[in-house]
Amino acid sequence: MPPSSDAASSSASTAAPLRIRAGGRSFLALVLTPEAPLDGWLIALDRQIERSAGFFAGKPIILDLSLAPADDPGLPSFLPALQERGVRVIGIEGADRSGSAFAEWDWPEGFIGGRDSAAADVPDEAEEQPPALPPGALVIEQPVRSGQQIVWPEGDVVILGSVASGAEISAGGSIHVYGALRGRAIAGIVGRPDARVFARVMQAELLAIDGFYAVADEFDPELVGKPAQALLEGESLILRPLP
Repeated sequence: MPPSSDAASSSASTAAPLRIRAGGRSFLALVLTPEAPLDGWLIALDRQIERSAGFFAGKPIILDLSLAPADDPGLPSFLPALQERGVRVIGIEGADRSGSAFAEWDWPEGFIGGRDSAAADVPDEAEEQPPALPPGALVIEQPVRSGQQIVWPEGDVVILGSVASGAEISAGGSIHVYGALRGRAIAGIVGRPDARVFARVMQAELLAIDGFYAVADEFDPELVGKPAQALLEGESLILRPLP
């Protein structure tokens, strides 16, 4: 027997409310910008993956094709090649998806619901502007355990303890580790080539600044296990002793 209207009304009134809210979280995506020839670029990517297995695992990737020529012979098979390597592409920029080279691509739809920012007024040059405040630093008082990931694009990350092997720290600015750095440290993720990585005991698995990487077997052995800093010189990531 179907429920009476009174019973249905009672059931509806006691049902749990449906909660819908606008997203209150932000996620950091890495941007890959391949250059021609794409086959050669994939070889370089394979070397990077070999040196840091799992670096791309689980990370959202934006593929920027602005530097990839539309007539590159490796373009039609490029996205499948990335997917075979475990690179999870969530969005594509710098290309027209109607191009013939992308006919077989499983083109990600990316995000919807974005909107342009409002137009900003140009300030009067004669008007005195307040000085820009430096970005805030994230201070972590506990050791960072293996498997933990810390992402802080707003500024520096300061860790008073140690960073275990298998942990990963990403910062918009510099990274300061007052103990041993044994995991991965990625500084300057918002385009800061002046960022650095400082460690009282430098034993990192991988270091990166503004997209330039180096792994443990590329470090100066004289500085491994000692107080050191990593910085960029041109497009090379180097270690120097701390003063």
